[in-house]
Amino acid sequence: MEVDPEEDIPIVERFYQKPLDRPSPEQDEEYTRLMIRSAYQYGIHRPKGYTVSNHYNPEMEKHHFGPTHPMKPWRLTLAKSLITAFGMPAAMDSYHARAATHDELSNFHAADYLEYLATAAPQQKPPDGSESTDNKFNLANPDCPLFDGLYNYCSMSAGGSLDAARKICTQASQIACCWGGGLHHAKKAEASGFCYINDIVLAILELLRCYKRVLYLDIDIHHGDGVEEAFFSTDRVMTISFHKYHPETFFPGTGGLSDNGPKSESNPGSHHAINVPLNDGITDDQYGEMFKTIVRKAVDSFQPEAIAMQCGADSLGGDRLGKFNLQVTGHAGCVEFVKKLRLPLILFGGGGYTPRNVARAWAFETSIAIDCHRKIAENPRIPDHAPWRAEFRQESLLPSLEEILGEPKSNKNTKKRMDEIIMHITEQLRFVNKAPSVQSTAIPPSLLPIRDEVEERLKEEKEDRDENGRMLAESGAGIEMEF
Repeated sequence: MEVDPEEDIPIVERFYQKPLDRPSPEQDEEYTRLMIRSAYQYGIHRPKGYTVSNHYNPEMEKHHFGPTHPMKPWRLTLAKSLITAFGMPAAMDSYHARAATHDELSNFHAADYLEYLATAAPQQKPPDGSESTDNKFNLANPDCPLFDGLYNYCSMSAGGSLDAARKICTQASQIACCWGGGLHHAKKAEASGFCYINDIVLAILELLRCYKRVLYLDIDIHHGDGVEEAFFSTDRVMTISFHKYHPETFFPGTGGLSDNGPKSESNPGSHHAINVPLNDGITDDQYGEMFKTIVRKAVDSFQPEAIAMQCGADSLGGDRLGKFNLQVTGHAGCVEFVKKLRLPLILFGGGGYTPRNVARAWAFETSIAIDCHRKIAENPRIPDHAPWRAEFRQESLLPSLEEILGEPKSNKNTKKRMDEIIMHITEQLRFVNKAPSVQSTAIPPSLLPIRDEVEERLKEEKEDRDENGRMLAESGAGIEMEF
């Protein structure tokens, strides 16, 4: 479209997706003009030296877990409204991700489980827990109901994450955002914690085709048990989960400090699962220092070639299920630190049950990916043209903890306990071999389809080194980026 020639605003092509509440062409044109103006106001443009991409299927927004269920796909609508209103898509490659195929889902999930997901009839009314079920897949219960379009919803979520991983593997992107993914609890043949398909595991499997070692980071308030379990017996994936830990009362009850992977030292996955158990009320300063210290140590020991990061927003203060004291800036500070590591990076969504706060976090973390967050932080007022603006209550993208909570939650994380956690993990990392080999005899079943391909490539690289004394070609891992 054309913009008033008197306005010194650059034309940005291919970055607009129509919000649900602006159906008419006239409104589309006006909204696009306002987005371009916002991009100009905030200095938003494609970052230099690296590419950011966004992977999403807007059809996910139309699904509903049930009127009383905490998981609201509508949070994706709100996140999109903020990302577009600020003009951020001007700095990204935006991809309308296709749904994952049955064959792609079966790279991790069991065939009979996928068949059940695809054929089970939707429940006529939301389960309330009063009805018992012997469903071996842990479905048709209050946490994981059978809602209309369930299989399609799961396939679209996984499709976005797989698309993000492929763009990272081909170096078309160095940072890929997939806010519709991050469903970290799902198991090979079992739904769990609102998660049916583990899109993160599928994406990491894709990354392992091109990268020898992948670091998985999880800042959801719940333990990333599904991803940890999937890669339990391999040294090619290290998982680090920061979460609330109260096994008697808080889901999933796993992820204690001493849960470090297989107990047998002969198992390659031993010491490659790191868990950071936290109590209610942790603050930005505590969380940020803990995150940076542990991740820095893990990167030094494990030497990953790519990073997959789950950015569950239920760890924010004011979440319907969580009880931390994290603000958007504190949560996003973890993303900013990881970005500075200059490794190929996928940013997933995840938990988050107060939709307006989820949208704020993922929008601001998108701004970090495209390097415009500083200017937005200077003037964080949500643009007047943002769809659903009234739903955010506070006008700022970055409201204070007092504005969200009124009074912060009591902090039950002592300095002594924080120091003990760091000491334990530091000791654990001493047992992680520098740059572990992929020549593993205990690769879990989910890695078998890609083992031969990766090991053959590494064999060829070794032969090249032996013959010439150096690598004849760069592998492409660890792309150097300008920030």
